[in-house]
Amino acid sequence: MSPSDYFQPFIDWADGFGLIGLALVSASEAAFQPIPPDVLVIPMVIEANSILGILLIVLVATLSSVFGAFLGYGIGFYGGIPILERFVSQKNINRLNFLIDKYGSAGVFIAAISPIPYKALAWIAGAGRMDLRLFALAGIFGRGIRFGSVGLLLGVYGESVQSSLNWFNFTLISILCIIIFIPLLRWWNSMDPETNTEV
Repeated sequence: MSPSDYFQPFIDWADGFGLIGLALVSASEAAFQPIPPDVLVIPMVIEANSILGILLIVLVATLSSVFGAFLGYGIGFYGGIPILERFVSQKNINRLNFLIDKYGSAGVFIAAISPIPYKALAWIAGAGRMDLRLFALAGIFGRGIRFGSVGLLLGVYGESVQSSLNWFNFTLISILCIIIFIPLLRWWNSMDPETNTEV
């Protein structure tokens, strides 16, 4: 049984509650759980009947994700390093610390739009007492771009995108996503917190 099989009942349950379910998944993912809100954002945007409906989906996903990140911030603030060491590898803790130390709120922005674990960054921001206003601002912009790009692609160009998603095009899109993801992953893995530089 794959990990997704364990999470599917929760996804199905949340999907039944519409925007409320999306808010619950988005908030909890940014605080502690591993299911990305994209699994609900994408089908909801595809099924939306209007631009206003798409904007509402993006807004709910963004704001609830940032709210959840505040919960993650609180976990880090009160739990400190012990909670981080239990759930995040020491190597990633060092990298996330380096990201915040070097880039500050821009580091939160990077994590918010990327596959870097946003909740772990929220925990570290809380443990390090990062300025809450900068933390919130970076999260709103980062998550807004992440979910807004999905809304733009599938909402504005929805019919043409969906009609072109045959096997070949889906494979091509997947390859392009991997090509985009690889440099980010290499950059993430190349961080050398001990020398406070990037290789």
